[in-house]
Amino acid sequence: MRYSGIGGQAVMEGVMMKNGTRYAVAVRKPDGEIIVDTNEYRGIWPDALLRRLPFIRGVVNFIESLTLGMRTLMYSASFYEEEACEEDCKKEGHLDGCSTQAKKKKESLLMGLTMAGSVAAAIVIFMLIPYLISGLFRGWIISRAALTAVEGALRLAVFFAYILLISRLEDIQRVFMYHGAEHKCINCIEHGLELTVENVRNSSRLHKRCGTSFLFLVVCISILFFFFIRTDSGLLRIVIRLALVPVIAGCAYEMIRLAGRSDHWLTDLISRPGMALQKLTTREPDDAMIEVGIASVEAVFDWKAYLKENEKLP
Repeated sequence: MRYSGIGGQAVMEGVMMKNGTRYAVAVRKPDGEIIVDTNEYRGIWPDALLRRLPFIRGVVNFIESLTLGMRTLMYSASFYEEEACEEDCKKEGHLDGCSTQAKKKKESLLMGLTMAGSVAAAIVIFMLIPYLISGLFRGWIISRAALTAVEGALRLAVFFAYILLISRLEDIQRVFMYHGAEHKCINCIEHGLELTVENVRNSSRLHKRCGTSFLFLVVCISILFFFFIRTDSGLLRIVIRLALVPVIAGCAYEMIRLAGRSDHWLTDLISRPGMALQKLTTREPDDAMIEVGIASVEAVFDWKAYLKENEKLP
């Protein structure tokens, strides 16, 4: 079965699926109803040429994924903010002010600042902190290559510790279940099966093009790149590390993209560590979550036409 081209993301009590410029967010509301919102997202960069250039397209895609992910996450969270708002208003006897209050809460979520803060925090946690901690070993380790290896080991340790920590949070565990539903839906289609609850349930919750695998590759590639930094200035070493972040993201994207389109043994080998890590960032969803994932897929992707077209392929 050929590459389907659809991708997704788990949100609060829901799933976002994207196909080309169209995306859909399916959310299970507190009353049990599934609501699907479909929109167009043409990205933040109108130049189509940059989207085709290797490595550069990875940086553009990464920024756009963060932007769209934050937008859809806030959309899904708004349903639960409104429910909490209505309960508060009922207790206080201000029934007429609920919609306005909920709207103000939604508007107060500054998407741009939140996204910038998230990126900054990730750089500090996964890039700068391991570098600063490795500096404590300079009195015992003279070799710069050995210090870089220690820094890389610390970066991997911090990354794994972060994943383990958030995977224990109850709310995050539900998001990880929807993450599993997203992967299962895509795997179901790409393996030539009809998109039914039963088929999705029996599909794998691990996928080569997952964001978890992308982040793992970013960490690993950064270790290799930083071996080639040769300067005695501590400040310049930090600046170079920060400057290399887009380059590293571009390289990781190309590897993920290649792995998603190929079944070669080498790409499978590269994908295995990231897919193993997905066992922490995905959980087996229940049937209600699978239904949400299916609703999101069907809003942007004609899976029946896709399966019919691929039946003609050898």
